[in-house]
Amino acid sequence: MRNNSQLKLSFLGGVGEVGKNMMCLEYGDDMIIIDSGVAFPNDDMPGIDLVIPDFSYVLRNKHKVKAVVITHGHEDHIGSLPYLMQELNAPVYASRLSAALIDNKLREHKKKFKTNVVKNKSVVKAGCFTIEFVKVTHSISGSMALAITTPCGVWFHTGDFKMDFTPIDGEPMDLIRLAEIGKKGVLLLTADSTNAERPGFSMSEKKVGATLDGLFAQNKQKRIIIATFASNVHRIQQILDICEKYGRKTVFSGRSMQNVCETASKIGELRYNRENITDIGSLNKYDDDKICIICTGSQGEPNSALSRMARGEFPKVEITNNDYVIFSASAIPGNEKEIGEVINDLYKKGAGVIYESLAEVHVSGHSYQEELKMIHSIVKPKFFVPVHGEFRHLRAHANIANDLGMNERNIVIPDLGDCIQIGTNSIKKINPVPAGIKLIDGLDISSANGAVQRDRMQLATEGLCVVVLTISSKRFVLTSKPDIVTKGFIYGGDNANIIEEAKDLVINTIINADFKSNDWSLIKDAIKKNLGNLFFKNLKRKPIIIPIIVPTV
Repeated sequence: MRNNSQLKLSFLGGVGEVGKNMMCLEYGDDMIIIDSGVAFPNDDMPGIDLVIPDFSYVLRNKHKVKAVVITHGHEDHIGSLPYLMQELNAPVYASRLSAALIDNKLREHKKKFKTNVVKNKSVVKAGCFTIEFVKVTHSISGSMALAITTPCGVWFHTGDFKMDFTPIDGEPMDLIRLAEIGKKGVLLLTADSTNAERPGFSMSEKKVGATLDGLFAQNKQKRIIIATFASNVHRIQQILDICEKYGRKTVFSGRSMQNVCETASKIGELRYNRENITDIGSLNKYDDDKICIICTGSQGEPNSALSRMARGEFPKVEITNNDYVIFSASAIPGNEKEIGEVINDLYKKGAGVIYESLAEVHVSGHSYQEELKMIHSIVKPKFFVPVHGEFRHLRAHANIANDLGMNERNIVIPDLGDCIQIGTNSIKKINPVPAGIKLIDGLDISSANGAVQRDRMQLATEGLCVVVLTISSKRFVLTSKPDIVTKGFIYGGDNANIIEEAKDLVINTIINADFKSNDWSLIKDAIKKNLGNLFFKNLKRKPIIIPIIVPTV
């Protein structure tokens, strides 16, 4: 190793969690970033649009960054890139579809730069690192594994992958190249752990196509609506082919669906006869049996096309008993309730509904246990670090490596912020790096424990109390009785008398206040303290209390 430098791999996202994948690899004064994704907000993040990694560590070392490398175009791998690249000047490398999706995203953020397009077996030099891109199969076209040659040895990162030997594009995972890389020797393997708990092999995407074809054949008289991930271009390609087979016009509904399909079509990743495509405004020109709507909403997102259709709030589409709705996606953990509500609303309107537990209308894009075993057996790494999953997934993947004969000492399970130092004969955790989350709130980026989020959670769980009082600035007495408005914690009945008690308490607070300092904030603090004690004693609530003092003559 040169200059006594050490190879370091740091985790800014994607471990101990699902989403916002981001790693950085360092050696001396060289650093490369692998992916820059997002996660979606939890219920305890009201008003938040997206969750991104805290990449303050990267920005502190931005003079070292030689490249940003993207494995594929899913949001949990590219979603935070526009925010990262606002402060970073480094080349970005991605496959053709990934690059097109990134460029679309950058235009939305009014950020201009061109993503460098790579393909299978492309090799890129970035400082002391040599990066080779290796095609893998996943639920989006253009997914890549990375074979990165470092001064200490080769790091092989699978990215998200599965072993589909009959992929829709006819190009299976490049196992021959993987075997060649493994034969030369791999120092470190990091691999997708999402399905490490699932035994056996994942199903081929073509299985979904066969199921969908059968559902079309069984429902020839009905209008068919299919909700799926906009990024699953291969799934959409199969649906388009089936629509053509059964003589149905296709409608793309939902902004992300329209954008992705248009982008994929322009670069040749999605192929269809444009004469078979119509728009939502032309639905009344066709009988139900001549239409298929491909839309967003497979996760029950409130503002998605399917959710609005189910609620009866989508213009030009009214759900009836002649609709057959297919959820061609699995539920992302945490979305089950929202999906269930949409399904119930569809049933109430008389529609037929089919989803994963009823038919094989979705397959995972992530490897099951036997496929993971194949990767380990082909690559034959000296050290292994499981990534992309919650801790239980990482632990399950570590057990697989251990069962295959890898010494437990050569396996490291990372957590958010961990920095792992890798030598030719050693691997260990060293001092962690800053890591965590940042919240995208409209145009603002804030921390998870910021004042705005604390206030929103308090408003959501405890309520609001506004106290308006007029005080003579000469005599320092109330000129009228206080006005108290509450939201979210007092509802008539037995609690109505608390308002009167609160008004009396405010009056007594003013009577006993010291006005000599002319500091109105001290009066406000006393009101908040006294009312806070009253509400907690009687209601066990801690609402936000906002006193408003209006000085009068």
